Amino acid sequence: MGAVILPDLGTEILIPVCAVIGIAFALFQWLLVSKVKLTAGREVTADASGKNGYNDSLIEEEEGINDHNVVLKCAEIQNAISEGATSFLFTMYYYVGIFMVAFAVLIFLFLGSVEGFSTKEQPCTYDETKLCKPALATALFSTISFVLGGITSVISGFLGMKIATYANARTTLEARKGVGKAFITAFRSGAVMGFLLAANGLLVLFITINLFKIYYGDDWGGLFEAITGYGLGGSSMALFGRVGGGIYTKAADVGADLVGKVERNIPEDDPRNPAVIADNVGDNVGDIAGMGSDLFGSYAEASCAALVVASISSFGVNHEFTAMLFPLIISSVGIIVCLLTTLFATDFFEIKLVKEIEPALKKQLVISTALMTIGIAIVSWIALPSSFTIFNFGEQKVVKNWQLFLCVAVGLWAGLIIGFVTEYYTSNAYSPVQDVADSCRTGAATNVIFGLALGYKSVIIPIFAIAISIFVSFSFAAMYGIAVAALGMLSTIATGLAIDAYGPISDNAGGIAEMAGMSHRIRERTDALDAAGNTTAAIGKGFAIGSAALVSLALFGAFVSRAGIATVDVLTPRVFIGLLVGAMLPYWFSAMTMKSVGSAALKMVEEVRRQFNTIPGLMEGTAKPDYHTCVKISTDASIKEMIPPGALVMLTPLIVGIFFGVETLSGVLAGSLVSGVQIAISASNTGGAWDNAKKYIEAGASEHARTLGPKGSDPHKAAVIGDTIGDPLKDTSGPSLNILIKLMAVESLVFAPFFATHGGLLFKI
Repeated sequence: MGAVILPDLGTEILIPVCAVIGIAFALFQWLLVSKVKLTAGREVTADASGKNGYNDSLIEEEEGINDHNVVLKCAEIQNAISEGATSFLFTMYYYVGIFMVAFAVLIFLFLGSVEGFSTKEQPCTYDETKLCKPALATALFSTISFVLGGITSVISGFLGMKIATYANARTTLEARKGVGKAFITAFRSGAVMGFLLAANGLLVLFITINLFKIYYGDDWGGLFEAITGYGLGGSSMALFGRVGGGIYTKAADVGADLVGKVERNIPEDDPRNPAVIADNVGDNVGDIAGMGSDLFGSYAEASCAALVVASISSFGVNHEFTAMLFPLIISSVGIIVCLLTTLFATDFFEIKLVKEIEPALKKQLVISTALMTIGIAIVSWIALPSSFTIFNFGEQKVVKNWQLFLCVAVGLWAGLIIGFVTEYYTSNAYSPVQDVADSCRTGAATNVIFGLALGYKSVIIPIFAIAISIFVSFSFAAMYGIAVAALGMLSTIATGLAIDAYGPISDNAGGIAEMAGMSHRIRERTDALDAAGNTTAAIGKGFAIGSAALVSLALFGAFVSRAGIATVDVLTPRVFIGLLVGAMLPYWFSAMTMKSVGSAALKMVEEVRRQFNTIPGLMEGTAKPDYHTCVKISTDASIKEMIPPGALVMLTPLIVGIFFGVETLSGVLAGSLVSGVQIAISASNTGGAWDNAKKYIEAGASEHARTLGPKGSDPHKAAVIGDTIGDPLKDTSGPSLNILIKLMAVESLVFAPFFATHGGLLFKI
């Protein structure tokens, strides 16, 4: 088989050290951002390299605007956004906490009952000749890891939201000195979130494995089965974060746009609009806290799926610790690679012009992918034996270390391809979005038709990319290959999240500039940052959906192995009915989330109209709107509306597993995966394209765009309608669907022992 070059002690040191470096780097970036002061007076910003640290004379002084008032106003607005976001997240975590306790009890009872709560050692699942720890132990440790995963997910989302609301006004103030300064502030803040999340997820998982090992000893099958709870905890929190945050942000956004822009003809983020604070809060709770929890969930599940399969392969059977933790070593190297990549954006190259922003963000993806490929090659060489066996549905398949390297690399590059295809279909620099903008000449209907067609078309290449990576990785290393391909796609998660979080921070910065009454030159700069951020957010969603497809397939493989299903035969009626129902679930789920946004937006529109009609002097700007009521409407609506879609996802595997058994459940999982991925990609890209078509007309950067504009023209109004329809698609339904397909798979895996023993009640009658 060949020995591993990296000793076990090296692994024990490497993983936590990389995680700690990631956390330290995040705190260092936070420190640099904090040097932009939110107090009045002359501003001095310092930078590590010194080149961004000199004092420029502020544009404001040239334009004769009182600097002191602007800074105070920015600080005041930032405070309002931060308070709104914090109060929403605390309200949500209160309800989610209750759910978590209830579900933890459920996990313990269901898994404990597999062997009738006995404390005697049992024959192992995969090797009857050996004795393994009792099912009660797996129940207890699965419950603990579920709670740990949930808490880590919540902390990841919360920290991301905190840094975003900390950085938004600072980005606005930096925009007075030039677009480069503002870009660096926004990007650094995104990096804080990316690195904290990647490092925290890795560190908690590593410590949990080592603590569980004290009890489990040599029973690695039981140990890593208990660890799957970590992925379930992470994803179930992400579901509520994504759905709740998505409903919040879009209810506010749609309400603010319909009354403000379409009816009252006032600009976006105008301080007279009562829903404007709620809209900016929404960017943070949906796109930052929700996205953070979502990608953390993907990462935790991909790691769990790989570890479960590895524990019953030669790594686990022969107790090769370094090779066993190969998935975690990939993530550790990923943190170091992303750290180097981030320096390219903040320190090695300086951005001076607006047109350099988007290429700089795209370079981040390319550089991180190229460096990571080298990193994976080194890791595959030092952390894996030259040949080993991987569990493949009941038999062991011989795999070479270079084959596993190719599995990870194919996932990594598929992620990049999906990212670039998404960018092509959603950036207003290319023809697809320009065609959508052009269709606004004849009104909103043609805009909607073109936008939907673009979304459906944008599914083609990503699906081929996912299909090829599945085929290659499965051919080389069975289900383990697919799990590490997903980890390859997520290995540059720190950079991906930095790019993703940059978008909402820039969006908020633009909103603050408008509300603080800054000059149009500054608003132009923040708009440029925001337009680039919109495209990168779409790229981030593409990554999340692509990785979710691979992750849920890997979890599906682990579930089929654990539940003892020999083959999933589509021609048996039990499986086929599961397939049909599974394929329907994403539609049901999307219907729920979109209707929730619609009904919450309806309440918001009524409130905004009421304030415009009843508060004297509001349109003239002499009276202040009541922002607080709008924030409360969004909070209440999203908490109430997130429960039914959440229940649908969490209860489906339990009901199907208990009443119809593991075969039907395997059909449901396959069906939801196949249809969910398609809807998620098309919904996200349609929404992104409509949004950028509107921005294309507003910016008026090209001759073509100027013939459609200016703001307030008929084509622009048609574009605003398209953008409003696309909002729930791209920020609520689309991104939540990838959690649906992952979460059902990981939940089925955790409960697999219970379903295999006690499931299928209807067929036993």
